[in-house]
Amino acid sequence: MARLLIIGSLEAELGQAARIAIARGARLTQAEGVTAALTLLRAEGADLVLCDVLHDIGWLVQGMVAERIVCPIVACGRTSDAEAAVRAIRAGAKDFLPLPPEPDLIAAMLQTAAAGAEAPVHRDAAMLRLLESATTLARADASVLITGESGTGKEVLARHIHASSRRSRGAFIALNCAALPESLLESELFGHEKGAFSGAVALRRGKFEQADGGTLLLDEIGEMDPRLQAKLLRAIQEREIDRLGGAGPVKIDVRILAATNRDLAREVAAGRFREDLYFRLNVIRLRIPPLRERAADILPLAEHFAQRYAQANGLPSRDFTPDARELLLGHTWPGNVRELENAIHRAVLMAGGEVIGVDAIELSAMPARAEPATAVPVLAIPAASAPKPGKPVAALVGRRMEDVERELILETLSHCLGNRTRAAELLGISIRTLRNKLHEYRASGLPVPPAPGTVMPEALPVG
Repeated sequence: MARLLIIGSLEAELGQAARIAIARGARLTQAEGVTAALTLLRAEGADLVLCDVLHDIGWLVQGMVAERIVCPIVACGRTSDAEAAVRAIRAGAKDFLPLPPEPDLIAAMLQTAAAGAEAPVHRDAAMLRLLESATTLARADASVLITGESGTGKEVLARHIHASSRRSRGAFIALNCAALPESLLESELFGHEKGAFSGAVALRRGKFEQADGGTLLLDEIGEMDPRLQAKLLRAIQEREIDRLGGAGPVKIDVRILAATNRDLAREVAAGRFREDLYFRLNVIRLRIPPLRERAADILPLAEHFAQRYAQANGLPSRDFTPDARELLLGHTWPGNVRELENAIHRAVLMAGGEVIGVDAIELSAMPARAEPATAVPVLAIPAASAPKPGKPVAALVGRRMEDVERELILETLSHCLGNRTRAAELLGISIRTLRNKLHEYRASGLPVPPAPGTVMPEALPVG
């Protein structure tokens, strides 16, 4: 269930968008202006903001950056007001929603904001056993550690656990620990008091308080800074948190779910993850098998994604040809369910005629990756950056390693349209390592592709 904040009057077309969102299961809050909206974001947070272009979106974006509030903003307005749409995007809005709103477009935005809140799609016996175990364990209140390769659906399983638990009527809050630098992550988790830092003009409740009475998912927990690990451990043990700049602890009632694609036991042995926190999180452990180990799920998932993206794009539902089905079943899916979803999304858009054939399906040439045996990042050349005809491997001979690495990172980032998380996955490095490299390149005067539609902390001016 996505938490949606609408900024503007609900008497006209924004009200229609609100009704569509509620019908699709969203939890709605509304503010008449950006000042009231910022107050609500401090107190309650949101997964998505829809803001009328008549309001000062630039002021809102600047306020959110100053107060370390991370949430996508979508500008809303009539298609005839093209200049306002351009201004909103330049001011930091992630997207533009034409009014009057289309139900399928609202649904797609909510689904993206909720990061796959639907029930798991499965047919394989291994997944059936896993989900049965998860449903049984959901009734307890113990912490759960969900492991598995990137793209296997760890957040989908976490949402299933929440929906099957006694806390299902409470909020489900997810936070990607790898997507934010340490300073932002601490504020996102624990909140802050007025005056805690420059820009903290009012009290703000963090994810722990937003999830009070519900469930908090800490995704990519292995990427968390050791200093924050200590603070997280205290929050779990004492069931209380300390806001930044706070004078005293705040009691919380939250169930913790954690997810990682790393081997945390090895991280503990290497001194990169606290042993006491590992045991606190690893009360119950659920491993999601990679897609190549549950082949019976491939076609049901492909059919599910084909129907979803056909509806989202106003296209007719189409079946796969026998050759296309054979192609999907024969692929190793190194990117797992996320790779399958992206491939089917493209196939739905590219296919002509009444069926989806092999010509519309583009598959990665990347080798399958096993569960990481070490936390040391190793650069793996993705298919998008592999040597092309006319650019032989021999051309790399004699070049410095750092020059080749820099070219690989920047080309991969450009291929991913600036998406840091996706680029890091393709390169086989952590998001933190990627960020550090980009800081180095920018400091040396090299152009770095910007993140799509967001104001990234790394792009903020110094001083």
